[in-house]
Amino acid sequence: MKSILSIFLLALISCSSPQSNKLTIGFIDQLQDETLEKAKTGFFDALKQNGFDSSNIEIIYRNAQNDQPTMLQSLDYIISQNPTLIATNPTLPTISAVQKTKTIPIFMMVSPRPDLAKLTDSEGKAPANLFGTYETLDYLDTALLLIKSVLPNAKKVGTIFNQSEPQSVDALARIEKTCKEAGLELIKMPVNNSSETQLVVASLLTNNIDAFFALPDNTVFSSMEIIVKSCDDKKVPVFTSEEGLVSRGAVAAFGADMYQWGFQSGVQAAGFLKSKSTVGIKPEIVSVRHRVYNPVKASQFNLTFDSTFTSVK
Repeated sequence: MKSILSIFLLALISCSSPQSNKLTIGFIDQLQDETLEKAKTGFFDALKQNGFDSSNIEIIYRNAQNDQPTMLQSLDYIISQNPTLIATNPTLPTISAVQKTKTIPIFMMVSPRPDLAKLTDSEGKAPANLFGTYETLDYLDTALLLIKSVLPNAKKVGTIFNQSEPQSVDALARIEKTCKEAGLELIKMPVNNSSETQLVVASLLTNNIDAFFALPDNTVFSSMEIIVKSCDDKKVPVFTSEEGLVSRGAVAAFGADMYQWGFQSGVQAAGFLKSKSTVGIKPEIVSVRHRVYNPVKASQFNLTFDSTFTSVK
């Protein structure tokens, strides 16, 4: 599937500027990341299944490489090309796009509910041009409590977070509350970028934590392999709320299916492209979540999972 998508994207972005006889779609990623890539794949697969391919659409794709000035410059360019819509992945591109345009439809993915992203007005209304698929913080409770169900004697949970990412700060506040209610001590440490991750995680692990919890945080996404290796060396299992991180070394997760998250937003975008109208379209909650576990990691830590969990490689 990935190779098909690569060929599809290559055909779409082979020209440096949109062709006048095609609909133009802007797509902006915050960073290059295996987990976020699944959402992008889902988005373009949904478009293709609904009849939108290189014959009738032109993609202007940009990756901000986790750099805010680059992101803003990329959005300025995309907007200057008068796209039919802009797709954003994940939170910070969504926020930045909403700040940049009030007229071009924006289809978000891997983003929180508009009010959690501080995108609603004084009356609680989301921007009129914001669509796509969001998540709430409710699933974090279930994800965190996997630790207690699998490790009933656990006392300490460790995590890292990027304090400049709104969704990370909100997620941290949520798991702090859940840990307190569950009788778990949360050891938290801030990290500013992926280059700091190894040292911060090493420091965190000196606190004799029983498990590490990987937050929905872009620094965590880009540093997952480093986190897993550091935790493996200290025999500390990694749990998470992000299904895509399980195939990258976490033991288990309860969370949204990243591919389906992007696909759901892509179906919305395709509906708009067909009708040329946003009537009846609004931001909606992600519909597909899974309990998943990594059998290799489960064996490594001698943990067992029941039939409600799906095995992933």
